[in-house]
Amino acid sequence: MDQTIKQELDRIAEKEQIQILYAVESGSRAWGFPSKDSDYDVRFIYTRPKKSYLQLQPTKDVLEYPISGDLDISGWDLDKTLKLLRKNNPALLEWLASPIIYKKNTSFYRELCLLSDKIQQPKGLIYHYLHMAKGNFRDYLKQEQVKSKKYFYVLRPLLACMWIEYYHEKPPVPFEQLLTIPSLSTDFLDAVAQLLIRKKAGEELALEEQIPEIQAFIKEKITYFESYVLTLETLPSISYDELNDFFFKWIE
Repeated sequence: MDQTIKQELDRIAEKEQIQILYAVESGSRAWGFPSKDSDYDVRFIYTRPKKSYLQLQPTKDVLEYPISGDLDISGWDLDKTLKLLRKNNPALLEWLASPIIYKKNTSFYRELCLLSDKIQQPKGLIYHYLHMAKGNFRDYLKQEQVKSKKYFYVLRPLLACMWIEYYHEKPPVPFEQLLTIPSLSTDFLDAVAQLLIRKKAGEELALEEQIPEIQAFIKEKITYFESYVLTLETLPSISYDELNDFFFKWIE
């Protein structure tokens, strides 16, 4: 599949007349808990010819394609990417930390990571992950039987909040790395380990009974981070001048 994805990226670059500077896997495969029938969620960053940034008519800054087979692929233009980077966009930060990379301009990637390291907004990140956890918990985990994969869509953002609080840095992408946070109990880790085994072996829509240890953890952490995030300050962001310098360099 890796070769198929790279060929599809090359086809898109030629068809759209763009340069793809960075392409990665996002979603459950990057997180480390895909089901047998999980899609490949490919995301990329691209630039257009320089003159297209100067034309008067608007040009879309997102490329999205219908899901084909197991392949879900989309990309962001560099101008959109940098605007979102300034806001410390969590999805973009996860792309930059993805363990599965399909295409990479090494200099571009290194310089973009250096820019991202200058932007530290723990308050915004925790708000994002907390909102994600609360929404998935409310919508999917309050019935007697729940979709097993939805636990991970609540646990992962809550563990990300814990990582940010404990280490004062952006959380890693792989789920099992988040489980190394020292304060996690043995009972909780055992329950998650068993859930991971079932998730990886099961179908995407597998149902099972609620898991008491995990339900209790979720409720406790949501309540805690609803209060904790209010104590954090919003920090200054990176300047537009620095972002513009980066942008001008990479559209040449």
